[in-house]
Amino acid sequence: MAPVTTESDLVFAGVGGIELGLDLYRASHPGAPVVMYVHGGGWRHGDKADGSAERLAPMAAYGVTVASVNYRLTPGAVFPDQLHDLKGAVRWLRAHGADLGLRTERIGVWGASAGAYLGSLLALTPGDAELEGAVGGNLDQSSEVQAVVHWFGQSDLLVSASRSDLEARVLPFAFEADLLGVSGVVDVADRARELSLLSRVSPQAPPFLIAHGDRDRVIPPSEGEALHHALSRAGANTRFDLLGGAGHEGAEFDRPDSLAMTAAWLRAVLC
Repeated sequence: MAPVTTESDLVFAGVGGIELGLDLYRASHPGAPVVMYVHGGGWRHGDKADGSAERLAPMAAYGVTVASVNYRLTPGAVFPDQLHDLKGAVRWLRAHGADLGLRTERIGVWGASAGAYLGSLLALTPGDAELEGAVGGNLDQSSEVQAVVHWFGQSDLLVSASRSDLEARVLPFAFEADLLGVSGVVDVADRARELSLLSRVSPQAPPFLIAHGDRDRVIPPSEGEALHHALSRAGANTRFDLLGGAGHEGAEFDRPDSLAMTAAWLRAVLC
């Protein structure tokens, strides 16, 4: 594979005294498409450098330039802060693409876990004034994306947050409630339904590549499958891959065959 260079800590916005940055991973592939990577961590943890060696740099070596971004985390930030940050990052990439030597007319978004939900919601809400925000400025630039890679993420906040008493003891985290800044998602059920990816699907949705592990016990594969079926019913371009033996954030997603296939799909859709 081609050698990869990294440009770290490019600041795309400052919000409330916090600098938000991104890292660029690229190799010498002429005309390589750009994908913005959104890390997971339940919206509470995580960093743009997560998976740099096993995931992000290898993707660049396969011919896709990766812009891995940071966004504000809970509990200091509540939705839609995170989405405003990501839309600001897309606008920044377009505003600075020529100076950076990037092709940014068509940009993809690639998210893992909680990042998959955010990236997919970004893709499904073009022109939504409430969710656009003004983080980072560059409001003359579009925040639309033209492809989505959704890895083992939620599709419906109300469904993914619902647990029996036993499940709540075994899996005590309340990521979805933290994202919305409430004690329980059921308390804001109407808002949660409004933010379901399934309710945002339309025939105008960009192409989706959805991948989930069949042994995921954090976010069940039914979440990815539901998104795939909703997109398919709407007439959108969608593909669903179920990885055998893979759990949540399983190493199977970072195997060379998985990354090479994902890169090939992104190149085909974005180039």
